[in-house]
Amino acid sequence: MTSFSTTPAPLTLQSLPLFPLSTVLYPGGLLPLRVFEVRYLDMARKCHAAGAPFGVVALTAGSEVRLPGAAAESFHGVGTLATIVHLESPRPGLLLMRCEGSQRFRITGRQQLPHGLWVADVERIGDDAAVPVPADLQPVADTLARVLDAVAQRHPDVPAPTGPRRFDDCGWVANRWCELLPLPLALKQQFMQLDNPLVRLELVGDVLERTGIGRA
Repeated sequence: MTSFSTTPAPLTLQSLPLFPLSTVLYPGGLLPLRVFEVRYLDMARKCHAAGAPFGVVALTAGSEVRLPGAAAESFHGVGTLATIVHLESPRPGLLLMRCEGSQRFRITGRQQLPHGLWVADVERIGDDAAVPVPADLQPVADTLARVLDAVAQRHPDVPAPTGPRRFDDCGWVANRWCELLPLPLALKQQFMQLDNPLVRLELVGDVLERTGIGRA
């Protein structure tokens, strides 16, 4: 007898180009990039022309730019898809990009090509469930609204996250705080990987309370 699973198979991508960085990209977040390495220039132009994403993964060893004698690159197995929303080339060999994070993914296989570019087979991780911000965490959302307004007024040249501001959504509020707070890279990665957006926001709230920022 044939059996059928009611759980949908995860959406996959093959040979996704990767950009290992010393940062963590969150869904809905913006990432400015200055690209000058040959291995990324061609990748960026092709992705932009096709409207295709690439993957941003946080480094665990090595550096963003290949240097003679430097440690080999290694990176986390969970990252975020990035789509180029703005690209310009002020001079040959240099691209200035602004990218937007979308869906998280998990690497199932990886390979480094001869010219240094990493590509991976990945499974996409489902979007955060829409979880309303509970009353005890409402001050965290309210403070975020004030902080984002202050940043927009004082630094109007800094691009703000696109799309609606969802101050009533646990995942959106937690992600925006994680981008703003000077957390260690490993902790930012841990928060991004959490499947439960309410738990992510609770942990962010704990950080804010310890620093005296969040809970008025």
